[in-house]
Amino acid sequence: MGWLSPRLWGLHALVVAAVAFTVSLGLWQMGVYDDRRAEAGVSQQDAPAKPLSEVLEPDDPFTTSAGYQHVTFSGTYGPADEQVWVYGREQDGHNGYWLVAPVVVDGAESTSDRPAAMLVVRGWRPEIGAGAFPAVPTGTVAIEAVLQPGDARGGAFDEDTRTLDGVRIPRLVNAMPYDLYGGYGIVTTQDPADTAGLTPAEIPPPVVDSTAGIRNLFYAIEWWIFGAFAIFMWWRMCQDVRRSGRGGGPQPSRVPAAKRAAHEAARARAAGRQPDPREDTSSVR
Repeated sequence: MGWLSPRLWGLHALVVAAVAFTVSLGLWQMGVYDDRRAEAGVSQQDAPAKPLSEVLEPDDPFTTSAGYQHVTFSGTYGPADEQVWVYGREQDGHNGYWLVAPVVVDGAESTSDRPAAMLVVRGWRPEIGAGAFPAVPTGTVAIEAVLQPGDARGGAFDEDTRTLDGVRIPRLVNAMPYDLYGGYGIVTTQDPADTAGLTPAEIPPPVVDSTAGIRNLFYAIEWWIFGAFAIFMWWRMCQDVRRSGRGGGPQPSRVPAAKRAAHEAARARAAGRQPDPREDTSSVR
């Protein structure tokens, strides 16, 4: 019997439907997985800007929901000599420095006797050179920035050159007379504009959570395993049908023949136990 025999058409149709169903559901779960990974990567980057007071207060811990959120606030820059150079910041394929400055935020209430300030990245420079820090804008400025969590660990803060290898807020708290926010901001726009001649700092790409959407990935793999099992069962059932159809018709059952052989053997044994009539006659004599 060939694979295109009419007796197999039903199995062919069944496996096609099963495989199409499982593959489509697996692809759907993969789409959900990709969407969740994209959402985790985008985070708050595309969200509209919010007032800083609605996202983060001076004494609030920095949470993942605040990461990459655009915020707006107004305030006053601290003195130029309170700024910090953060080295090891790559931009356009070149290593350079971020210029980080404290901004005393208008209307922010601190629980300490120090004014609340937000560290902001004013911009990037390939070299810092010698001499004083760039001058800071004077008066009240309106800032829009992208929030970032502070860097965790690194080297010590050099107070003489005021350089550091990361924006580590716990270290800078002791180096500045402010109650610093739990995160910092990378300036995107400022009014009035900054005239220090710095290159706007690039926003680091978000770190995607490795577990984002992992459940949907497992669901997709599970559906495809079901599809592979359906193919295996289809092949096995088709093989059984083809074997039963070989020879042009149904094969005779072997069970009756075995029974007949057993009956014949039993009769032969019974016949062997019957006495011979001639032996009986000779015994009488």
